[in-house]
Amino acid sequence: MNAAELLKRVRRVEITTRKLSDRIFTGEYASAFKGRGMAFAENREYQAGDEVRTIDWNVTARTGTPHVKVFEEERELTVFLLIDMSASIQGGTRKRTQKDLLTELSAILAFSAVGNNDKVGAILFTDQIEKFVAPGKGRSHVLRIVRDILDCKPQGIGSDVTKALSHFYAAMRKRTVAFLMSDFKHTNNDVGLETILKRIGRRHDMVALHLDDPLNHDLPSLGWMRVQDPETGVTRWRNTSSRRVKREWAQQSSEHRDELAKLMARSGMDFASVSTQEPLVKPLLHVLHARK
Repeated sequence: MNAAELLKRVRRVEITTRKLSDRIFTGEYASAFKGRGMAFAENREYQAGDEVRTIDWNVTARTGTPHVKVFEEERELTVFLLIDMSASIQGGTRKRTQKDLLTELSAILAFSAVGNNDKVGAILFTDQIEKFVAPGKGRSHVLRIVRDILDCKPQGIGSDVTKALSHFYAAMRKRTVAFLMSDFKHTNNDVGLETILKRIGRRHDMVALHLDDPLNHDLPSLGWMRVQDPETGVTRWRNTSSRRVKREWAQQSSEHRDELAKLMARSGMDFASVSTQEPLVKPLLHVLHARK
């Protein structure tokens, strides 16, 4: 993709998503996340009526006078987007690919963040960290993230969600609102995923968004086909016109989503599926409303 074409696509994404962000999500985002955290402001001497648990014992010992910690509501948040760029994300049917969906989701969330004067950063990952974008503010920063997504040429083809989450946890010490966006292929047997999700939940606010497509549930009837897993490279011949094959395909997809939802519930994560064939307003609003 040349520079002119890339610029045109970035602009198209902005036009598509900015209106949704300004009219719907900016306010919903603020009410869902603002005021959920308290930041340390200062120490002051203990006064009658102060809670004992707020006493700062280190300062008290150093000064010889009881002091308490004073907290205030966080006015500025940092939003972080964890974006799966693995090979399976490139697929999709009819209206748009999963990468198109991913780009639109990222833009809406990023514009909603900067619309509330918050910072936004991103990690683009496959089975390795493809790009780390430090948190920043403003329209130009959002467009940079959109450009990075559209122009990303991943070195990896698989997806290691646990590695991406571990990198995020190590990099972001301060409380952050994070959105994990992936199709979560090959995560059911990842024993480390639940552990890192629970660890993140104790420090950060995280929402997991599952990218979905009708092809994951309904095979088109095209007879015998050689089907390749885009992440592992494993190929198999399948009779896509067979009722049994279609039933097994749909069942595997349904079981995968159910297991994923259970994993996120055990980990304390908010979770929603977003389809390439449906408006993304409803699932996003559902997640935001659930947090109020």
